[in-house]
Amino acid sequence: MWLTSSLAKMYILFTIITSLVCYLILKWMKMRRYCTDLKRLDGKTVVITGGNAGIGKETAVALATRGARVIIACRDVDKAEKAVREIKIRGHNVNVHHMELDLANMRSIQDFCKTFLQREKRLDILINNAAMPSVLDWTEDNFSMCFGVNHLGHFLLTNLLLGRLKDSAPSRVVTLTCSNYKYQKLDFQDLNYNLLPFFTYCRSKLANIYFSQELGRMMEGKGVTAYAVHPGYVQSSWTDHYSILFRMLVQVIMFMFFVPCEMGAQTVVYCAVSDEAAKHSGGYFTDCQPTTLRPFARDAGVAKKLWEASERLVKLA
Repeated sequence: MWLTSSLAKMYILFTIITSLVCYLILKWMKMRRYCTDLKRLDGKTVVITGGNAGIGKETAVALATRGARVIIACRDVDKAEKAVREIKIRGHNVNVHHMELDLANMRSIQDFCKTFLQREKRLDILINNAAMPSVLDWTEDNFSMCFGVNHLGHFLLTNLLLGRLKDSAPSRVVTLTCSNYKYQKLDFQDLNYNLLPFFTYCRSKLANIYFSQELGRMMEGKGVTAYAVHPGYVQSSWTDHYSILFRMLVQVIMFMFFVPCEMGAQTVVYCAVSDEAAKHSGGYFTDCQPTTLRPFARDAGVAKKLWEASERLVKLA
């Protein structure tokens, strides 16, 4: 009886200690730096694609709090209007607006840019935040959904707004990517690859990195800087594109290992406002600091080749 009681107590103690250790390990894994640069952005105009939810919305709140005129660009008008109201309240800033944009449709991108250039005299910060997760689908222009939205859509958007960015110099372009880039390389014989969903996503995120590098190189000395940002693995709504069973499973994993959207937005905000970040145009950032890429992802020749191929695909060349 005494032995059984002792074993029970030891089991309870072991369970408590193990649970505490696991909690501390998970807490340590989710630790992130916060952007401590409180620079004001009064008089500055910011465009954030996909700013109605997730990291984009938290970025919008942070920049609105700093006094910026914030325009969230997204396709769902109802969600956008609801997000605008929330951002105004949380950011203590009434200068928050929505413009309709569908990055899966080249005509929509062109219309957005035409309207924006007619209405707005400045563009100080462009944040290419919107993204499609690992899905097999096609855009209106017959590009694979991941490559078409994540890379080509933002490529066309940035190029059509580049003149206004130059006029507003010093200005910045922040493009969200993902550390999953390391699992794939680009195949220029099949840029429109759309076979395995995860690989399609990885290639689009690698393209984001090459895009930022080449943009930084091209804009050197012209007052426009570019940054690729891995925000970390974030508790966002990307699972909405999948089945209920998959969402339930991933929600548990996200709760345990992923960080909240507010924390995920910190490196985006850092690259948007920090003077220190400005020294690393074309760089790749994680956790509010520049990070070294895999050697193949630093190939300037590939970055230039992708830029030229992208120009042809979106009919800029």
